[in-house]
Amino acid sequence: MLKIRFVFLCLIVIALSLTGCTGKFHFMQNEEKLADDSATDSGGQKQKANIQVVSSPTGIPVLVNKQNKLSPNYQPSDLIYPDIPFTFEQKTEKRQMRAEAGAAIEKLFAGARRQGVSLLGVSAYRSHASQTALFNYYVNLDGYEAASAYSAAPGTSEHETGLAIDVTGGDGTCAAEDCFEGTKEATWLQNHAAEYGFIIRYPKGKDSITGYQYEPWHLRFVGKEIAQNIMSSGITLEEYLNTTVVNN
Repeated sequence: MLKIRFVFLCLIVIALSLTGCTGKFHFMQNEEKLADDSATDSGGQKQKANIQVVSSPTGIPVLVNKQNKLSPNYQPSDLIYPDIPFTFEQKTEKRQMRAEAGAAIEKLFAGARRQGVSLLGVSAYRSHASQTALFNYYVNLDGYEAASAYSAAPGTSEHETGLAIDVTGGDGTCAAEDCFEGTKEATWLQNHAAEYGFIIRYPKGKDSITGYQYEPWHLRFVGKEIAQNIMSSGITLEEYLNTTVVNN
C-alpha cells in the first residue's frame, strides 16, 4: 500500500511541475482549503492545535512538527542537488536538499558504500504546494486522523525545510515502507547516521512525542554534535530542545 502511495506522490509532483503559474496558484488555494476543511474528526468536530509559526526557519536545528509550522511562503534559498543515487532518474525538486545537508548526505552515502551498504534516496525537499497535495491525497484516502499519523499537514513537514531525506536500500525495495525496519541498511543508519550529522527523526516508541509512527528511513540533518547527542541518548529532537510533547 505504501508503495502505491509513493507512486501517487510522484504523479502529484509531476503534475505540479507541469501546471502553469495561474493554474498552480488556484490549485494551491484549493488544496490549502481542503487541508483546512479536512481537519475534523469523525464526529465533525474541528481539530484544535496550538500551532505557532517558526520564527527562524533557516536554523539547522529548526524544530518543525505538528505544533511548529513553516510559513507558506518559506523556501530554502540554498537548495542543491546532492550527488547521490535516487530511486528515480528525473531531476525533480525532491532530489534537492539545503547545501550543508546535501554535502553531509553525500558523505553518509559514501561512508555506507565503503562498509558494503548501498543506499538510495527516495524523497528529500518538498515545496509547500507538493506537501499540500500529498497530505490532502492521504486525507481523502484514509481520513484526517489516520493520515496525520504518517503524513504532515502543509507547513509542518520536515521535508519543506530541505534538511530531511527518506532513504532506502540499494535494490529500491521497501522505499518508505515498514519492511525497511530491521534491514541491513536500516541498522547501519541507526548506528552511523549521527557520524554525518543526521538523526532518525521519528524513533520507535516516541510517537507521543514526535507525533508520528516509527520511520527508520527518515533522516534529518541537525549537525554532528547535536546528532550524536540525540542518537547516543535515545531521545528525539523535541526532547533535546526541551519542548512540549506533541500529542496525536
